[in-house]
Amino acid sequence: MLIFRFILVFCVSTRTRLHEIQRTAHQAWSPAEHHPIHLALGTSAQQLDASFNTTAALEIFEVDFSDPSLEMQLRGSLPTSNRLHSIVWVNFGMGADGTGGRLVGGSENGTLTVYNPEVIMSSGVDAVVGQSDKHTGPIRALDFNPFQSNLLASGANDSEIYIWDLNNFSSPMTPGAKSQPAEDISVVSWNRQVQHILASANPSGKAVVWDLRKNEPIIKISDHSNRMHCSGMLWHPDVATQLVLASEDDRLPVIQMWDLRFATSPLKVFENHTRGILSISWSQADSELLLSSAKDNRILCWNPNTGEVIYELPTTNQWCFDVQWCPRNPALLSAASFDGRITVYSVMGGSLKAQQQSTANKISSSFDSMDPFGTGQVLPPLQVPQPTVQDTIVPPLKKPPKWVRRPVGASFAFGGKLITFENPQLPPVQSPQPVPRQVFVSQVTTETEFLQRSRELQAALQSGSFNNYCQAKIHNAKSDAEKDIWKFLLVNFEDEARVKFLRLLGFNTNGLISQALLVGNFEGAVDLCLNDGRYAEAILLSISGGEELLKKTQQKYLSNQKNSISMVMVTQNWRDIVQSCELDNWKEALAALLTYAHPEDFARLCDTLGGRLEHERTEKRCLQACLCYICSGNIEKLVECWALHRDCSSPLGLEDLVEKVMMLRKSIERLRNSEVAVQSPILAEKLTCYAGILAAEGSLATAMDCDKYLLCVCTILDRLFHAQEEAAVGQQPSNSFNRVNVSTAKPTPAAQAPAPKAQIVPQPMSIGGRSVFSPPGPSVSAANLSGPALPPPSSTPGVPPTSFMPSTSFPSGPMPPSSQPGAPVPMYPGGLHNQGPANPMASGPYVPLGSGYPQGGPGAPAVKPFSAPVPDNYTPPAPITAPVMGFPVEAPQSHNHAQVPPGAPQEPSVQLLQQLPAERVEQKEIPAEHMVLKSTFDSLVQRCQLAAGDPQTKRKLDDAVKRLAYLYDKLREQSLSHNILNGLHEISRCVASQNYQRGLEVHTQVVSSSNFSEISAFMPILKVLMTIANKLGV
Repeated sequence: MLIFRFILVFCVSTRTRLHEIQRTAHQAWSPAEHHPIHLALGTSAQQLDASFNTTAALEIFEVDFSDPSLEMQLRGSLPTSNRLHSIVWVNFGMGADGTGGRLVGGSENGTLTVYNPEVIMSSGVDAVVGQSDKHTGPIRALDFNPFQSNLLASGANDSEIYIWDLNNFSSPMTPGAKSQPAEDISVVSWNRQVQHILASANPSGKAVVWDLRKNEPIIKISDHSNRMHCSGMLWHPDVATQLVLASEDDRLPVIQMWDLRFATSPLKVFENHTRGILSISWSQADSELLLSSAKDNRILCWNPNTGEVIYELPTTNQWCFDVQWCPRNPALLSAASFDGRITVYSVMGGSLKAQQQSTANKISSSFDSMDPFGTGQVLPPLQVPQPTVQDTIVPPLKKPPKWVRRPVGASFAFGGKLITFENPQLPPVQSPQPVPRQVFVSQVTTETEFLQRSRELQAALQSGSFNNYCQAKIHNAKSDAEKDIWKFLLVNFEDEARVKFLRLLGFNTNGLISQALLVGNFEGAVDLCLNDGRYAEAILLSISGGEELLKKTQQKYLSNQKNSISMVMVTQNWRDIVQSCELDNWKEALAALLTYAHPEDFARLCDTLGGRLEHERTEKRCLQACLCYICSGNIEKLVECWALHRDCSSPLGLEDLVEKVMMLRKSIERLRNSEVAVQSPILAEKLTCYAGILAAEGSLATAMDCDKYLLCVCTILDRLFHAQEEAAVGQQPSNSFNRVNVSTAKPTPAAQAPAPKAQIVPQPMSIGGRSVFSPPGPSVSAANLSGPALPPPSSTPGVPPTSFMPSTSFPSGPMPPSSQPGAPVPMYPGGLHNQGPANPMASGPYVPLGSGYPQGGPGAPAVKPFSAPVPDNYTPPAPITAPVMGFPVEAPQSHNHAQVPPGAPQEPSVQLLQQLPAERVEQKEIPAEHMVLKSTFDSLVQRCQLAAGDPQTKRKLDDAVKRLAYLYDKLREQSLSHNILNGLHEISRCVASQNYQRGLEVHTQVVSSSNFSEISAFMPILKVLMTIANKLGV
């Protein structure tokens, strides 16, 4: 059926007339169950074709829509002795293969004949299976029962109506006594809902409804105008009590719809034809399609529910006396016209080509060229004006028919929503009215493990339980390499990180060494370490034993290590050592860096070692490189290395990466006591995919938390923001498409034009009388994804806030490598350690905090007030200055500034902060009549904050405070309309009386009647706030 409909659509896309044949005949389509589609034609009584042929036949044609020509293939023909007034094709006796049935014809002499169509199409012999001469006049009306296909009704002269049983054709029954006065029966029709109800009509316009159980008429219908000459009658396909009557009278060319419950007058009257109606046909596939043909040469299709003409088929200058819908393909109809044409049309629109041959030519061709009356004169040629041949474009139905409407449908939407609908088959109703349809919105989740892990990560980020999270990941790790990575990440959240890193690298003292240390025997402990090949521990212990023990240990080491520089040989040239050491001894190299590398160089040296490991391009070296990047705190390098050697295309692969990135980032923020900026295109790409998967699984809030990494991907942010049910819960992204700019001053008309959203212009900031620009770009903060807020900067005198570092002078030209994107930016810019105190008036760009650890790497004290001052006479341990494998000895650099312990951050000057001018902003007062709004809404927020327990609700309430500030600014500017102000005051009164349901109703009224751009900044959060208050019962 689908293939057939496709072929049909293809055909009608180019033409409306599909097939045509020259016949003057009545027509009958094969039943809907019959395949292929056939059309039976019986020679019409009281009509002559152009050839004046008086023979009669019953013909069956196959309707082949794959044939582009107009011709139909004749499958069988049977000569008949009588011409027909009516013909029907019933599915009685149809085979299981969809063929067969019975053809029943009513002739002009009152003979009713039953034919076997399969016999006609095969041989034609013995095709008549039943015949009766019970009727005394022409049989103009035939119809079969839709419930019992063996029952057939026929109508003829003198009010004769018979009910025939095709199983016993010899004994018909009558529905009751004949109607008086006796009239011709022009139409009989079985009810489409009740099988024992039959209706008949006569040309005078009277209709009788019969109840075959009682064998009597139950109601009679007639038009009081007495001008209703009935040419057709049909029952409503869905409503049992409604039927239509068509009038053939040119004075009343209408179709009347009657309802038997109100039979005093027509329920509806359809008026569009200008002359009498000859035939009607009601589609059984769509009750909103009613065909009619009339003497005005028009074929119309009506919507009976509205009375509107939804389709018109222009025809020739000949009347169509019979139109019928095709039962199997509801888009087709056939029309029989008085000019001897049977045409098959499509109601789906297309081109209608004009007919070329006129009827006059065919009539002329039937006569000889000589005078047929014997006068011996030649007939003069017939001069007939030839009209201009033009193609007509016929539009399709104005409304989609039921058979092309989807019974069910489904579509996926953003956020993992599945939208489904269905059009269930409704039971028959007495008066069809528009029925509301239901659309179902459901959440589809396919990645359950991914969602569970993302929720666990989000819970850890919000609660700050990073240690427990890392320990759980270690416990559940499926490989030793995965376990090592999580152990390294865990150490970042613990004290004495450097010592624990060394332990993880395998540099631990055994029981004998511990016993030697307990008794203070450093030399014995050193010997034990040297004998065991644990040179890093030996060097560490020798430092504590004094300079003499350190030199002795160095000499022993050099005597044992002739061909390797993998052990800790602390010189001033760490870059060459890291670049030249054997990669198999990377642990020793990393341990040496953790122990002796200068705090300023530590991150860069770890990255160099990690880069060498990563360059080997093996999975083992990749994991070792990741450990180096974790030690250096280089998020960008960790992401690049992990994404290069691990599959991050799957949801779980992305989750692995995001978990590690978030934990490393948290550990850096913990040491810095400030948020971290990450500049990594690869990370942005991966997080975009991550947010997309979260959104597709319905976790919109978690996906929205990724927005701080996705400032350049404004499309997904905007969709995430507006896709949430409570869109105003999260702070709107700064680059959202529908951002509303609110200023403290009343905007001028020119200022109200929206500015381009993609353009970011850095604003100048005055420092010490000079103007510098804050660096633009996708700096990434961690407001949503970072969980609980970080502690406020220290206010101890003499200690600056951690989020500000003093600037220093740089020569003009490129910035140093450490400040380039992708490299960790140290706490102090390069070269600061050998310069004097920073000049607060110095000009130059302010270098923001990078994504790496603060000065000194992991294990260095966090940026916080020092608990004790550093002694002035403190001297760090002397490094080993002996040459290693021929490397030149570099003299120690002299430091002009005060010496501090390795890894301890230097106190920056606070003079720059003191020189920042305090910016004063003048704010207008809220008008007195609107102060009640502020007091009411602020009080509601406070009550909810006291009652709220879960972190999600608290976050919503914190955002409510920010959103309400937009409302108060609007009140100060007096820019809200009178309607909105009245609504806000009504909401305020509802809040004061704790009638939140009424408040939500008022909120809906205000939103639906106002300009959304005027209220989008604060109205959504009011709904959220009232919903929370109603839930908490405050």
